Amino acid sequence: MKYRRSHVAMTLLIFVCLVAGPFGSPPLALYGKAYAEEPVVSAGAVDILSKTSRAMAEVVAAVKPAVVNISSTQTIRTRGMTSPFQNDPFLRRFFGDQFGELEKPREHKQASLGSGVIVDKQGYILTNNHVIKNADAIKVKLSDNREFKGKVIGSDPKTDLAVVKIEADHLPLLRLGNSDRLRPGEMVIAIGNPFGLSQTVTSGIVSATGRANVGIADYEDFIQTDAAINPGNSGGALVNIRGKLVGINTAIFSTSGGYQGIGFAIPSNMAKVVMEDLIRNGKVVRGWLGVTIQPITPDLAKQFGLRVNRGVLIADVVEGSPAEKAGLRRGDVVTAYNGKEVGEPSHLRNMVADTPPAKEVVLRILREGKTETVKVTIAELPGEIQKESGTFDNLLKGVYISDITPEVRRSLRIPKRIAGVLVADIAAGSAAAGALAKNDVIMEVNRKRTKNAKEYDTVVSKIKPGQNVLVLVFRKGSTLYVTLAAR
Repeated sequence: MKYRRSHVAMTLLIFVCLVAGPFGSPPLALYGKAYAEEPVVSAGAVDILSKTSRAMAEVVAAVKPAVVNISSTQTIRTRGMTSPFQNDPFLRRFFGDQFGELEKPREHKQASLGSGVIVDKQGYILTNNHVIKNADAIKVKLSDNREFKGKVIGSDPKTDLAVVKIEADHLPLLRLGNSDRLRPGEMVIAIGNPFGLSQTVTSGIVSATGRANVGIADYEDFIQTDAAINPGNSGGALVNIRGKLVGINTAIFSTSGGYQGIGFAIPSNMAKVVMEDLIRNGKVVRGWLGVTIQPITPDLAKQFGLRVNRGVLIADVVEGSPAEKAGLRRGDVVTAYNGKEVGEPSHLRNMVADTPPAKEVVLRILREGKTETVKVTIAELPGEIQKESGTFDNLLKGVYISDITPEVRRSLRIPKRIAGVLVADIAAGSAAAGALAKNDVIMEVNRKRTKNAKEYDTVVSKIKPGQNVLVLVFRKGSTLYVTLAAR
């Protein structure tokens, strides 16, 4: 038995040596042909890739100069520290006013970086609202290293868009393309300043269009792309292969804070409407139908006898609204708006918002199983948040206001005798923070009435930097005067 095992082992050793060859090297037969020759790429493949590469470089060279770097600074005010011993006379005797120093508010500068796109020879630049929000100073740097002071023409938090203007000559610009023609799979290029690295170019495809309910803005119709977008790309350009601007890069979906293959851009068609309103009016004028809507679920489709889960269901109609005047009812299903199919609530909401007030539109609806058409004259959306008073350099900077709608008046129980504007929000670091509060009604500013947003803007625009402000507000059932003092 011992001999047989040794014999078998020797036989296997000889077999391995014969197969492997001398010095244990692999047999020649195991080498493939590809390892014996240099790799060869066909001339046809090289030609195709070369043309594609040259075309991409040509598009980038044409559009890059119009993409700018936007840097902004903001003054952050923080409350002073307090100590339980600060009023102790014994300690103050030895330490003087050191405790008093702790009570004084502190200030520090906060800087942020973003991108923008020059879209007009007059110096108008499209960017994101969050890039320039609450900025004390804005600096715009061009691709040729020229630097200019930027002025905010207007901003729209509801779409996260803003328009900045610079005074300069010989400006490059990007023409706006038609974002409605984009299709998933089309190649796009993203250009911006991620992490402060100016003129960074990435490419990818359109992953999807019409993305809503992302939670980034109130009005969403995003282009989704897998082109790499990182912090600092905000406000930059998303262009098609024709070198036209089809989107403003806005946000990313990420669990790490960096690129994970999902980025979102605001379509150029939406950006164009917002930009034109901001330049013309200083705010965005949106259409209003006056309905509460919800998506059609399979269960709702059965209950309302619908054959397809398409369209949006009207859950309520606002009293005195264009919808009520046109005869729309609770339970109607809107399937088309001015000839365009309606797929979901966000789709209808965006189309109504983009409709100029006083324009008549035709709605196709399903009512009790029958198809009908209804003509509606769209009105202006009431209670729109006006441009932030941050465009005014005074102590009311950072205060967002809106007109008071009947619905708001009822919900906040504001008496009919109270006329003014509602404080919708106050930016962090605003001099008004702590003195004014959300849902305050500003009735007067410096003894002058502010019955609506227009009057408010007129009064506040005349207040000088550092000038003290006296505000009459209605708060929780009573009126009181509030002072804002320069520090």
